[in-house]
Amino acid sequence: MAALTKGRDGHAMTELGLLQDAGAVAFTDCDRVVANTKVFARALSYARSLDALVIAHVQEPILSENAAMTSGKFASLRGLPAVSPMAERMGLDRDISLVEMTGVRYHADQITTARALPALERAKRNGLQVTAGIGIHHLTLNELDVADYRTFFKLKPPLRSEDDRMAVVQAVADGLIDIISSMHTPQDEESKRLPFEEAASGAVALETLLPAALRLYHSGHIDLPQLFRALSLNPSRLLNLPTGRLREGAPADLLLFDPDSPFRLDRSTLLSKSKNTPFDGMLMQGKVLGTWVAGNQISEDTQ
Repeated sequence: MAALTKGRDGHAMTELGLLQDAGAVAFTDCDRVVANTKVFARALSYARSLDALVIAHVQEPILSENAAMTSGKFASLRGLPAVSPMAERMGLDRDISLVEMTGVRYHADQITTARALPALERAKRNGLQVTAGIGIHHLTLNELDVADYRTFFKLKPPLRSEDDRMAVVQAVADGLIDIISSMHTPQDEESKRLPFEEAASGAVALETLLPAALRLYHSGHIDLPQLFRALSLNPSRLLNLPTGRLREGAPADLLLFDPDSPFRLDRSTLLSKSKNTPFDGMLMQGKVLGTWVAGNQISEDTQ
């Protein structure tokens, strides 16, 4: 993917056509909101002329600025700056209006609140080219996991209420939310060993994506075909890639795993240079036994 605006600062769009010619499959400013609606609308219009996909982070930027938690009783008890779930709904409403105006292909990177779901459902029902995703942590954790200011649980957007979590789990099961992503965000130890309000947001998730996602399977909320459709097939379709499916001629990118094998996660054993996982010390299920890329085995569990 390539940046939508130069420096991801939201002031001027990048050379979308040249970047697409160079191989960009989508355009995004990642977790930064293009606050200038005129700039964003111009970029969407140009992306539409190229039939390019735009991926956006949906938050009202002023309301969500410097927020560390979702507003509510728990955030108040912890004395932390918080943002209303309505900020996500407001950001999505703006973007959907611009999608309707421009006709662009659009993907919302994270829909994490119940209040945003009706707007998403209406956009799809009205035939707009809109899809949505959610990070695995917002599907499997809630705001109470922050407990006593545990910074590995500081994410962007912040973790939501249990009611919100269950609503988005159901939205994935129903297909309203199309994609589950890792939202893998490595941070160094120093940026996490700070007061909660000052600590960096994000968590590593590549190695924990499968066992975390299998929590939804073991709880009976999502079956395995639904899970892998959201984890693999739908992302491949969105980016027009031949991956994510088992059929003749498709890339032989395969995963062999035992969904019931239990283990306790020790973050020191992660291969990632960063160890900022919220699942450290948790008992999980779902052990990878082997992986293949393009038909070549690249890993094997020997334990």
